[in-house]
Amino acid sequence: MKIAYLDCLSGISGDMTVSALVDAGADLAAIQSAVSSMGLSGVTTSVNQTTRKGFRGMLFSVDHPTQIVHRNLSTILGLIRRSTISTNAKDIAMRIFERLGRVEAKVHGTTLDRIHFHEIGAIDSIVDIVATAVAWDELGIQRAYASPIPTGTGTIKIAHGVVSIPAPATAELLCNVPIAPCGLPFEMTTPTGAAIVAELVDEFGPMPSIQVCRIGYGSGQREMPDRPNLLRVLLGYEVPGKKTSPSSPFDESRETDQICVLETNLDDVSGEQIGFAIEMAWKNGALDVFTIPIQMKKNRPGVLLTVLCRREDAKRLEEILFEHTGTLGIRHRKQLRSIIPRAEIEIETPWGAISGKVAMLPSGDVDFSPEYDHCREIASANGLRLVEVIDVAKESFAIQKKKRTPVAVSKAPEVQTSSEPDAIQTTSNTTINQVFQQAAAEDEWIANSELSGESSPPCVPTPAIQKTSERPATDQEAMYRWDSSPWE
Repeated sequence: MKIAYLDCLSGISGDMTVSALVDAGADLAAIQSAVSSMGLSGVTTSVNQTTRKGFRGMLFSVDHPTQIVHRNLSTILGLIRRSTISTNAKDIAMRIFERLGRVEAKVHGTTLDRIHFHEIGAIDSIVDIVATAVAWDELGIQRAYASPIPTGTGTIKIAHGVVSIPAPATAELLCNVPIAPCGLPFEMTTPTGAAIVAELVDEFGPMPSIQVCRIGYGSGQREMPDRPNLLRVLLGYEVPGKKTSPSSPFDESRETDQICVLETNLDDVSGEQIGFAIEMAWKNGALDVFTIPIQMKKNRPGVLLTVLCRREDAKRLEEILFEHTGTLGIRHRKQLRSIIPRAEIEIETPWGAISGKVAMLPSGDVDFSPEYDHCREIASANGLRLVEVIDVAKESFAIQKKKRTPVAVSKAPEVQTSSEPDAIQTTSNTTINQVFQQAAAEDEWIANSELSGESSPPCVPTPAIQKTSERPATDQEAMYRWDSSPWE
């Protein structure tokens, strides 16, 4: 996995981020091409080497005709959509601007569609964010970490007058982000820099275990009295077998993945429309869909519709929600989740095979859940209570597990079967007959050990098992084909 660590000792801004990414290997020509494709006439970019406190760094500059334009969010998103940059880079840039838009709407007490950007709507900031997105995508960064963020102290003059540092939008963007103490009387972190780390950085804290391949230095505009005004970006790869998140309070040995959460508030659509939208979301890759009753403005009852999905499915599902609910806005955010291994199986019951899922709990025990639809069909066909079918299915699983009977897995690859007529080959290349032969030999040894004088049970020869790791597989791991991403 490609990892980036942002060392923000001197804060972060948009131009510092672009400078560091270019110094780490991003192509300036690709950035200039992306900027030109947005239709901003007369805008050119350049990167020049400079020094801060004796250390070299790159300084990103944007040259453009003087203009004072207060652009709204839809105008800026339109510029990005018409550009020729990659789909992923567009997604990154639009997510950063949408995050900025939500914060600006909050601090000014208005709505997202009415907000107008001032400093952030200037060409410099638009180019900084788009250039960051292009460079981030080009470098193939899959996960990002950052140090705590210093903001500086004092005051700064913006379009709305003199405000304290951090500026209102910066402070909102840095909610839930660790702030590093710093008494320097400068704005060390700009709203653009804060939006970049808030949207693109997954965790904050010390540097994770990483095999560093490249390091980039992005220079700030001014000299600082006690430190080099540089943003350092370290690029590399996750170290196998090492923790990549030393500051996380969760169990990092457990597998995690990242999903996208889509949310929208609905108060003017029928239940049938919501139901149809949910069906369409399920059919188009949603991992989960649910609704919550809420109270909206003017005391109208409404519904919060939430969709969990993979990042690559987010755009398609967003379009489905717009199409089938008539909503005017959808909130979205990235979210990490912990996953335990699970597998799809079938077990034998008095009514035939029933499918279900097994999951390995943190304690090492295995939990089985029969498939609801399958149990419902059996209950309806046989005039039984649903709970009876579920209980029998769980009992059947417990009996087969106790007997160490390998269970067929729907996702298991095709394997060669044994020449013995009753043998079924398992995922570990051991047949059921061989399992039974070994168990019978062990039972016989236990019964006759005093007479035979043997010091260890006999071993039935089995085909060699190809090891996939240095750690020997446990009984539970050999029995099931575990898969932590069952939606593939």
